Amino acid sequence: MLIASSTRFVQAPFESEEELENVVVQNYEYIFGPSSIYLPKGKISTPDGAATIPDGFAFDVANKQWFIVEAELAKHSVWSHIAPQVAKQITAALKPDSKRYLIERIIALVRDDDAIRRKFEEEDIEPIDIRKVLDEILATQPLLGMPIDAVSADLREWASTSVKLETKLWIVRKHVDLENPSNIIYELPEEYRPAFDSHEEEEAASGGGIKFYDVTLQDLLQANILKVGSKLLMSYKRKHTNEDRKTYEAIVQDDGSLRADGQSFSSPSYAAIYFINKAGSARQTVNGWTSWRTESGKFLAELREGFLKKNPA
Repeated sequence: MLIASSTRFVQAPFESEEELENVVVQNYEYIFGPSSIYLPKGKISTPDGAATIPDGFAFDVANKQWFIVEAELAKHSVWSHIAPQVAKQITAALKPDSKRYLIERIIALVRDDDAIRRKFEEEDIEPIDIRKVLDEILATQPLLGMPIDAVSADLREWASTSVKLETKLWIVRKHVDLENPSNIIYELPEEYRPAFDSHEEEEAASGGGIKFYDVTLQDLLQANILKVGSKLLMSYKRKHTNEDRKTYEAIVQDDGSLRADGQSFSSPSYAAIYFINKAGSARQTVNGWTSWRTESGKFLAELREGFLKKNPA
C-alpha cells in the first residue's frame, strides 16, 4: 500500500496489455535510460513473409545498444503466448529491411523532434553522423526488453535458458486510490534497474559476485571508496544557450543519500535531475552515476567499477 496524506493506494491489475504499453511509451526513459529513443509499434516481417508487430524498439544512444520491446502481463502463458510471439519478433527484427525501416523512423524523429535531436547532441554525435551511428548500433545483437507487471518462475526460467538474446525484465506496477479507483499512479523501476537481467544472472551463477544494478553509494561507503561528508560536484550547462556553466555540489550522507540545496536525495540520479530542472531544462531523467564526480575528478560510475573489481565473489 502507498499512502499520500490520507489517500491510500493499493496495487491493482492492469485493465489490458494496451494500458501497460501506454505507460511504457509515456515513460520509456525510466526503463531504458535517459539517452534512449523509443519507437512504438511498427509492422515488420519474417524472411518467409509472416508479419509481426513488436510493442516497440528502444535505442540507447549512450551505450550503443538496441532493444526489441515486448510489454507483457504476467497472466499470459510464457510457453504458449510469450515465447512464440517473441521468437517471431526476433527473427523479423534481424532482417536488413527491418533495420532500414527502423533507421528511417528515427531519422524522421530527429528531423521533427528537438528532444530526440538533443539526445544525439549530448553524446557529441553530429547530425551528419547520426545515420552512421544508427547503422553501428543495429549491427550489434539486440537485447530483449520486457516491461511486465510481475516475474513468474516460468518467465525467469524461459529468459534464462530459452531466449537467444540477452534479456532484461522490468516490473511496472499499477496502484489505484482505494476510495476512487479512477485515481491511478504507476510505479516504475528505480534507477532503470531491471528485476531480471540474463547477463547479470549468468555472471552471478558463475561466481561473478554482486550485480551491477545492486551497487549503491552505501556499498561504496562501507568499502571505504567514499567517505561520509565527501563532496560531489556536477557541472551543467544547457546546450545552445548563452548561460554560464554551473557547478553544483552535494554531500554524501552516512545512509548513502546525497544532501544538496537543503534537501536529501536517495540516489545520484534524483539529485542530478533536480539541479538540471532547476537550471531550466525540461529533461525528465539523467544518469547520476555519470553526472557526479568526486573532488579528485572521478565519476561515481568509475568508483562503482572499482568496487565491482574488488568484490568478484
